[in-house]
Amino acid sequence: MKSREVRIRGIQVNALAGRKKSYTVRWIVGSEPKSRTFSTRALADNFRSDLMQAANRGEAFDQASGMPESLLKPEEAVTWLGFVLRYIDMKWPGAAAKSRESMTDALATVTGALVRDLADRPNPALLRRALREYEFPPAARQLDRPADIAAALRWLGKASLPLPALAESAVVRPALDALGLRMDGLSAAATTTRRRRSVFYNVLQYAVELELLDFNPVDKLRIRSTRRKVAGEVDRRVVVNVRQARELLAGVTYVGTRGKEGRRGERLRAFFACLYFAALRPSEALGLRQRDCHLPEQGWGLLTVEKSRPAAGKRYTDSGEVHDDRGLKHRGETEAREVPIPPELVAILREHIDRFGIGADGRLFRSGRGNVVASSTYSRVWDEARALSLPPDRVASPLAGRPYDLRHAGVSLWLNAGVPAPDVAERAGHSVDVLLKVYAKCLDGDRSRMNERIEAALSQ
Repeated sequence: MKSREVRIRGIQVNALAGRKKSYTVRWIVGSEPKSRTFSTRALADNFRSDLMQAANRGEAFDQASGMPESLLKPEEAVTWLGFVLRYIDMKWPGAAAKSRESMTDALATVTGALVRDLADRPNPALLRRALREYEFPPAARQLDRPADIAAALRWLGKASLPLPALAESAVVRPALDALGLRMDGLSAAATTTRRRRSVFYNVLQYAVELELLDFNPVDKLRIRSTRRKVAGEVDRRVVVNVRQARELLAGVTYVGTRGKEGRRGERLRAFFACLYFAALRPSEALGLRQRDCHLPEQGWGLLTVEKSRPAAGKRYTDSGEVHDDRGLKHRGETEAREVPIPPELVAILREHIDRFGIGADGRLFRSGRGNVVASSTYSRVWDEARALSLPPDRVASPLAGRPYDLRHAGVSLWLNAGVPAPDVAERAGHSVDVLLKVYAKCLDGDRSRMNERIEAALSQ
């Protein structure tokens, strides 16, 4: 607090036997007595004179330090880099591994743009690597840093803008633009840009919460950067029909060289089948355990899905493993969902367990060494299966371009079969509104059937 109620007293001479004299200036701010001792009378006189002049000018005195505003040492401004580290330390413990990865991606992108123009600027790719692998993840800050990484971070420590500078639109606008670019300078995907902007906005909002900024500049400065529309619907061109799905699953089994346990693709056929017939997310299929599967000899089975193994990277998981071990998306930590599965998938899963067994932890799908199957591995298998199973014109098209597109096809199949939207949403792990907005698509090859219906109606 500050006060203009100031009383300045005379200088007290301190003369103790055998010691050199000292001189103490005493004054009172509000009701708080203050003092400062000097070695010479001249220094004490000068300080008392400064206090008197400040009081005569009507300056407010800080009650904690007793100093007038003109003599207060300006606080060293917090830099953007320093505040980002503070924000990360606050968010990290409660964030999922994928959220941590997304957060560091956004902050590494924007931090490189919020710097002064100093000489010897590091390569942008090196600076980004230094932030994502060594500076941002809390556990990685204790790692030994290569010379080029250490030099890049020293440069950034000097060049990082003070946080108050972000109150200027001329500073924030280029930062927002940087969030929409890839490392090669081309435009990032619309979903990536939106996610990065959200992280940046939240960091600024945290600064407002701590009263380090008076307002969020993105709001108050009414900055309108170019924002591309984010596709809210699945591209119908990626959705396979039942025949195409079965052909692709058969094609998977021909991928790789045959070994003692068969080809590499044969180990993954049941994994891809779960994405289509049960509409599981890849991370959910990777977390599937034998105890989660009710697989009768005849009829429909049931999957109880309660685990997810999304790939994030060792620096972002608490366990230090590449894959996080967590609950389901959009659900509580221990909340599960039940997915009825048709006899065709029951038979595929029973065959997979009989042939390849299960992991030590009960997981169905694992690499030859018993590890979680990497996304790069199953993506390569899928690319080869598409080339083996689809005609050349389809291979060049978006049809089933990613393993995740099997999930889109599975949900679309249920909807077109007449399953009520609430039931489909429950099985797929979505809300009804998201389901109808994103997944309500016709299957590839069904357009002719729809055209026949319209033609019949027009001929009446």
